[in-house]
Amino acid sequence: MKEDLAREFNTSHRHTSPSLKFADPMVVLLLRHGLALLLAPLLIFTLLPFAAPLAMHLGLEFWGDLLYRFYSLFCHQLPQRSWFLFGPKLTYTLAEIQQAASASSPWELRAFVGTPEMGWKVAWSDRMISFYTLTPVFGLAYTMLRRLGRRSAPLPWFVLLLTLLPLAIDGGTHAINDVLTGGMSTDGFRDTNQWLAWITFNAFPGFYAGDQLGAFNWWARLMTGALAAWGVAFTVFPLLDQLFHQEAGFLADQPSRRRE
Repeated sequence: MKEDLAREFNTSHRHTSPSLKFADPMVVLLLRHGLALLLAPLLIFTLLPFAAPLAMHLGLEFWGDLLYRFYSLFCHQLPQRSWFLFGPKLTYTLAEIQQAASASSPWELRAFVGTPEMGWKVAWSDRMISFYTLTPVFGLAYTMLRRLGRRSAPLPWFVLLLTLLPLAIDGGTHAINDVLTGGMSTDGFRDTNQWLAWITFNAFPGFYAGDQLGAFNWWARLMTGALAAWGVAFTVFPLLDQLFHQEAGFLADQPSRRRE
C-alpha cells in the first residue's frame, strides 16, 4: 500500500503542468523581494495626502476633496496641527485659521482645507506625517542597508515599546486636552504647556504655547512620530524580511527534495 502511494506521488510530480513549474520560481522571486513589494505601496499610500494640496492648487478640486475625505478616515486633519503648501506659511495658529474659516465646531474646523491666499493643508496632520510617512521611509532605508550587506537584527520588542511610549503619551495627553476643551480652545494644558514653562523656569518665551511651526507641540509631534516610525521599521520589517526569505528558501529547495 505504501509503495503504491509513493508511486502515485512521484508520478503526479513528474506530470506537473508547465504553468506550475513556472509558478514556483516566480513565487520565490516575489518572496525574495517581498519587503520591497510591501513597502512600495505603503509609501505611495502615505505620500498621497501631499497630492491633496497639489490638486487644490491646480484647480482639481474634485480630486483634492476626494483625497481629503478618504484620508479623514485615518486622521483628524485639524488645520492648526497640519502643514499648508502653496502659501506664505507652513503652519497657522488656531486664531488665524478661525479668522479665515469662521468655524464654530471641531467638525467645521476639520473640514477647512485652506484658501488660495493661505495655501492648502496636507491631508495628514503633522504627527501622521512624521509617523505614517517615515515608517515606510525607514523601512526602505533598512532594505538599502541590507542590499549593501549591512544586515541588522530586529530590535528587541521592549525597544519597540519604548519608542512607541513617547508617541502614546504625547497623543494621549492631546486627546485628553481636546476632550476637556472641545478641541477649539487655546487654554488647555497642552495648548499653553504651562507645566513645561514652570519646569524650565520659562526660559524660552514663545516656545511653549500653540501648535505652530517651532513651538513645543510641533516639535513633540514630529520627534515622537519619527521615533515611533524608526522603532516599527527596525523591529517589524526585519522580522517580515526574515520570514519572506525563509519561505523563499523553502520553496527553492522543493525541486531538489522532489528529486530525492
